[in-house]
Amino acid sequence: MMSTTARTLLKKVVDLHAVARNDDGDLLLYVDYNVVHEGPFYAFDGLAREGREVARPAQTVACADHYVPTTGRDKGTAGIKDAEARDMVERLRQNAERTRIVHFGIDHPQQGIMHVVVPEQGMAHPGMVIVGSDSHTCTNGAFGAFAFGVGASQVKHVLATQTLWVKVPRAMRIDVQGELAPGVSAKDLALAIIARIGMAGGAGAALEYCGSAVRALSMEARMTLCNLTVEAGARSGMVAPDEKTFEYLRELPYAPRGADWEAARSFWQTLPSDPGAVFDSEVSIDGSRLGPMVTWGTSQDEACEVGSRIPEPALIDDPGRRARAERALAYMGIAPGTPLTDIAIDRVFIGSCTNARLDDLRAAARVAAGRKVRIPAIVVPGSRTVKRQAEAEGLHEVLLSAGFEWRDAGCSMCTGSNGDLVPSGERCASTSNRNMEGRQGKGSRTHLMSPAMAAAAAISGRIADVREFIGS
Repeated sequence: MMSTTARTLLKKVVDLHAVARNDDGDLLLYVDYNVVHEGPFYAFDGLAREGREVARPAQTVACADHYVPTTGRDKGTAGIKDAEARDMVERLRQNAERTRIVHFGIDHPQQGIMHVVVPEQGMAHPGMVIVGSDSHTCTNGAFGAFAFGVGASQVKHVLATQTLWVKVPRAMRIDVQGELAPGVSAKDLALAIIARIGMAGGAGAALEYCGSAVRALSMEARMTLCNLTVEAGARSGMVAPDEKTFEYLRELPYAPRGADWEAARSFWQTLPSDPGAVFDSEVSIDGSRLGPMVTWGTSQDEACEVGSRIPEPALIDDPGRRARAERALAYMGIAPGTPLTDIAIDRVFIGSCTNARLDDLRAAARVAAGRKVRIPAIVVPGSRTVKRQAEAEGLHEVLLSAGFEWRDAGCSMCTGSNGDLVPSGERCASTSNRNMEGRQGKGSRTHLMSPAMAAAAAISGRIADVREFIGS
């Protein structure tokens, strides 16, 4: 008989953080970390106007990432050409100094993308509630945390109270069994899941990823998987903590030490969903049948395996998705039936909070080694820590020798907020997370793929099957 007391990972974390419940059933949750970038300065301004202090400064983390340049960083903020962007970075520094919050600013040796810095510093722990001023805060769910993005007014609420009213999402399990084939990465798995369930398939849900294929992923790969959860419309993505989680966290700057470590580890082991825990919905996927994925349209569910042809919209049953596909192909300038590998690429971007960690750069370097790029291609590490690690391994030399540009850390061409843009009409192979119209610049055309696939595109000058470079 199924136990009525069995709980999901989500339920366990929420129960631990619940402070109060309102008449609508929403919960007031205690927040372990509040992560902000340059954007929500008005949350700080509003707090200052009201004469209120930040409740717990040590539990708010500020990262300069969206607006920092990826070249000329030796000039500091003086190297930011756009006055508005420069002001945003300066205001973050000023607000951090005034409120005494943790600040990884433009000159900090650990500066980088917020969703890269927080995990690599050991701030994200199993069982935490983490919120952030960016939707991809769900990346931290890879550690067994309930992590999600919030708006500026919610940021202000957390700054003032270290709590937040939350409508608890439904629990959805994504069970991926089997072994991923060579050349198939967490990015491919994530795109395959989104293509399967749709860009709104996870709406109102927190997705828990499980199964042998997920357990086999490295922590960095799990972060990629959770990072893309929001692109399926979900609030958060989670992976239950295990020995890989514990080993990743061990000795990181913000990880527990000594007796605290042992106590934390014992607690973390209690968090995985109980046998018999009931999920509101479930999806099963055979990971062994997946191939490298590429998006062809302007949403993440418009994706297919690299050996495929562009689908014919008329054959799509759902009228909404059919109309969306027609608009997408018109914008992308691609005809139905075109083989993906016939599509020429104008430039390549390897970076973003999705795919700019050390394992991602290693994957790109393995493909690039001994080869030359045919088109402009930039590599933007997710943090200065990642950049130093990559350089210590000589990855930058491999990439530079192949003709890639080696840049400094930041969001870069994922959002274009710092001036790194794809010119109108050009087609970009990108390791980022969004491919909507104009995401990388007005009139830009984006094809999402893994770092290895992007490196293969840079070398081929077209969308290419990375398995031809590494062996099937």
